This record gives sequence, C-alpha cells and structure tokens, in this order.
Amino acid sequence: MRHARALTAEEQAFDYRTAIRTEHSPTYQAYTILYAGFIALPIVAGLDKFFHFLVNWDQYLAPAFAGMLPASVTPHLFMLVVGGIEVVAGLLVAMKPTVGAHVVALWLWGVIVNLLLIPGFYDVALRDFGLSLGALAFGRLARLFDRA
Repeated sequence: MRHARALTAEEQAFDYRTAIRTEHSPTYQAYTILYAGFIALPIVAGLDKFFHFLVNWDQYLAPAFAGMLPASVTPHLFMLVVGGIEVVAGLLVAMKPTVGAHVVALWLWGVIVNLLLIPGFYDVALRDFGLSLGALAFGRLARLFDRA
C-alpha cells in the first residue's frame, strides 16, 4: 500500500487559492468590491481636488501644516499635489493591489493626523480611520488574489 506524500505549504496555498477564487466565493467577492473601491475612490477624490465638485478640499488642510509650506506653495497648490498623489495611489492599487492597499492605508493615516489638528473634523478623521482598516483588510485579501 502506497502512502500519499504530504502537500507542501506552497501546494496547500495553491489549492486553497483555487478553491476560493470563484465568483461565488464571499472572500473573492469581498476582494473584488474592495479592489474596485480602492481604485475608484482615491482617483475620484484626487481628481476632485482640481474641480471641487464634491467639496472645497482646501478647507481640509490644517493651518499648522499650511504654515509649514514654503512661501511659493499656496494651500491650494498643495492640495492639487495631494490630488495628483491620490490619483497615483488609485492607479497603484489597480496595478499592484498588495502594495497599493498599504500605500492607501498609510496615506489615510497622514490625512487623519492632519484632520485631528482641525477642530470640527474629528468625524471625518474617524471615517478615514475606518477606511484605513478597510485598506489593510484589502491588502490581506490581495495577498490571496493578486496575480502581479
């Protein structure tokens, strides 16, 4: 009688990935929702820094940080740069989800620090903390599903 050899950890991981990578898997569905969201939301917010359709984003720069900007950089110009970075972060999520998820989480923590310095924006900081937790969870899921 022959004994089957034990699967290596890599073989077990591959089998697990194959088993859950179906459109009906709740894990894969959660990954897909977060993937789409963490691409679209930074890109939309970043582009809106240029157009102000959603809100005047300049109000979200803490005076403490605005005071640290060089004289040649206005708060509005700084927020335009922020918008460009957010667009790049969304594109990074699209191309390298595992890396992009963590970049977005770190970016959100920077936003949170900024918002905590502005009285009256603590609710927005709390919301962004929740988004950062979602980005971290997405990063964990991306390790299962990211093909790059």
